[in-house]
Amino acid sequence: MKRNIVLIGGSYGIGLSIVKQLRESCTIYVASRSTEGLEGYNVKHIPFDALTDSLDLSLLPEEIHGFVYCPGSINLKPLKMLSLANFEEDMQLNFFSMVRVVKDIIGRMADNSSMVFFSTVAVSTGMPFHTSVSAAKGAIEGFVKSLAAEYSPKVRINVIAPSLVDTPLAARLLNNDRKKDSMAERHPLKRVGNPEDIANMAEFLLSDKSGWITGQVIGVDGGLSTLNIN
Repeated sequence: MKRNIVLIGGSYGIGLSIVKQLRESCTIYVASRSTEGLEGYNVKHIPFDALTDSLDLSLLPEEIHGFVYCPGSINLKPLKMLSLANFEEDMQLNFFSMVRVVKDIIGRMADNSSMVFFSTVAVSTGMPFHTSVSAAKGAIEGFVKSLAAEYSPKVRINVIAPSLVDTPLAARLLNNDRKKDSMAERHPLKRVGNPEDIANMAEFLLSDKSGWITGQVIGVDGGLSTLNIN
C-alpha cells in the first residue's frame, strides 16, 4: 500500500521538488492556491490558501503517513524599515497558519508517521536584516521540539533549516550573476542551494530510513551554520 503524503504548498520550489521525488512511491495530496507547476504529476490537489482557508478534511485520507508544511516568506529588511504589521504577517504565514493546519490533521497521523517543517539557518546564525523571518521561524523550531516530545513515539517531527535556496521565493536575491556569485561565496561549499538539496532531506525524513530521528533541527545550508572559512 502506498503511503499518504500531505503537502501544504507544493506547486513550486522545494514543495514541487518533494512532489517529483515522491510521486512514484506515494499517494500525494497537495493543498495549495494553484495547480500551476503540478501539471503532469499524479497528485490529488486541494484548493487552499494557508492565510485564509480552513483545510477541508473530507478531501484528505483517514490515515496520513507524512506531512510537510511548505509556505514561508523571505522578508529581509533593516528593523527600522519593518513595521509591526510586517512581523505579524510573517508570523501569520509561517507560524499561526501552520499551527491551525497541524491542529486539524494531527489526529489523522498514522503510527510511525513523520512530519517535516522548515526554518532557516538565520535562526541559529544571527544575520542582519532577518529579524522578522527569524522570529517566525524560531517559533516553528520551539513548537516542533515540544510537539515531537508530545507525540513521541507515534509521530516523528523534525525541522529542516536551509540557507538560501534558488527558488521563486528567493528570486530577487538571485536575479543576476553578481548576486548569485556573491551569495555562493558566503557558503563553505561555494554555491547556493537548489530545491533538490532540500527535497532530498525531506524525502529522507519522511521515510523509515530516519526512523530514529525526531525533534531535530537539521541544517541543509552548505556548511554556513557551522563552518567559518574566512
